[in-house]
Amino acid sequence: LLKKGMPLHIGVVILVGAPILNPIVFAATFYAFQSNTSIVYSRMGLSVVACILIGLCVYFFFRNSNQLRDVYVHEHEEVKVGNKIKQTLYHASDEFFDMGKYLLFGALVASLFQTFLDRQLLTNLASNDYMSSAVMMGFAYVLSLCSEADAFVASSFSHTFSPTALLAFLLYGPMMDFKNTILLLSFFKKRFAFSLILIITVIVYLVVMTYGIVSR
Repeated sequence: LLKKGMPLHIGVVILVGAPILNPIVFAATFYAFQSNTSIVYSRMGLSVVACILIGLCVYFFFRNSNQLRDVYVHEHEEVKVGNKIKQTLYHASDEFFDMGKYLLFGALVASLFQTFLDRQLLTNLASNDYMSSAVMMGFAYVLSLCSEADAFVASSFSHTFSPTALLAFLLYGPMMDFKNTILLLSFFKKRFAFSLILIITVIVYLVVMTYGIVSR
């Protein structure tokens, strides 16, 4: 979409918002937090606020500059321009093999963290709301869970962590995790990729902490 002329900040809003703001994630979160539906609606509402703020920050710092790397785009000269179905299939196969290797590597590293990370270390930090939110964001980053399944993992910590910390986990993970970092560095310039990671981290933390203070 960016190559077709979409403004950079709009593309970033789609990038960070789409993994959360969709009916499947809403339904999964609702099912996981049936006893506390405020988490469900707060996740959706705070995601909208965070996406808008992230988009504004990207626009302020980068405007509509080209931040894409010179990624090789496969061309199939034998495909006629009018055959949209074949074009779609070829494009889908190219995307699968281009991005699949990054997703597989990210999944491998995330699975290592899930296997060897001692969750008792997380529960020891749950008493401090400011620290626990940061810890849960870091936990979401290394786990690299699918946004349709992360709510069930978060619900398992509902008796240990505060709603603020759980929301930090539910917002940050889909927007930024280990797999997303690899993909960003593969398709965007390094300076922009690291800047976007910092922007997302700061915005999500501030949004959830503000929610925690207001909801007390």
